[in-house]
Amino acid sequence: MSASFQILDEIYQVVSDRKVNPKEGSYTNYLFDKGIDKICKKVGEEAAEVIIGAKNNNPDEIRYEIADLLYHLTVLMVDRGLTWDDICQELQKRR
Repeated sequence: MSASFQILDEIYQVVSDRKVNPKEGSYTNYLFDKGIDKICKKVGEEAAEVIIGAKNNNPDEIRYEIADLLYHLTVLMVDRGLTWDDICQELQKRR
């Protein structure tokens, strides 16, 4: 993964660690504790907020909401046992 995308791997590692080693007060653990329905709901909400930011033509809002979406997608990936390598392999197949 290139240096600019290294943060995604770092976040993935933190999220994975939270699943195995819960930390009191962690929002990530809150999502895992609530389960797949809550995680999916948050992914949907964040996707909608990305769309709203795009429609508002606000680059700062879009950037912020995409970051939120990527975080929540990472939680979903960890919960379902997927890695960034899995996602990258799928994207390469579609090239």
